[in-house]
Amino acid sequence: MRTGSVHRKTSETSIDVELNLDGTGIYDVSTGIGFLDHMMEQLSRHSLIDLNLKAVGDLHIDQHHTTEDSGIAIGEAFSQAMGDKKGITRFGTAYAPMDETLTRVALDISGRPFFVWKVKLDSPRLGEWDTELIEHWFHSFSQSAGLTLHVENLYGSNNHHIVESCFKGLARALRQAVEIDPRKADSIPSTKGTLGG
Repeated sequence: MRTGSVHRKTSETSIDVELNLDGTGIYDVSTGIGFLDHMMEQLSRHSLIDLNLKAVGDLHIDQHHTTEDSGIAIGEAFSQAMGDKKGITRFGTAYAPMDETLTRVALDISGRPFFVWKVKLDSPRLGEWDTELIEHWFHSFSQSAGLTLHVENLYGSNNHHIVESCFKGLARALRQAVEIDPRKADSIPSTKGTLGG
């Protein structure tokens, strides 16, 4: 089983993450931010990555630190679980429709973080979550997980649908990319012989 476990504690947050790449999409999530919890549940369910996430942060100030550190800790646990990346499919692409909305997510578990976000939101909040922090979560996750990640909302009008399609697209692309390729299960998927750097 490919698993990762991270405890991240600062003066702003205390985050505990456990994940299993070879799971069935079982989750237990609590961040104190309802909409973020909902998105982490979507991420787990549709990627089939089991996820336990407990975050306690300085929400009396704002949601920035809890959002950012959750993304960082999940990314670190993901990177840990990937190990040497031997045998993975490596690339993942997903189109995620949700009613009037369609989002495309493409990623490469390259070990070289790069993030592109082409998503426009015109509502300041979803539930109590500041929408400007959603891009920040994706950025934090991609950097600490070592992903090249492109997220593009092709069209849509409902902010809830747009954001949920972004997370579901990420989930499905991750599910594809972490799968072991049976034809190359014993090798690193790179002509360099290594992923990263």
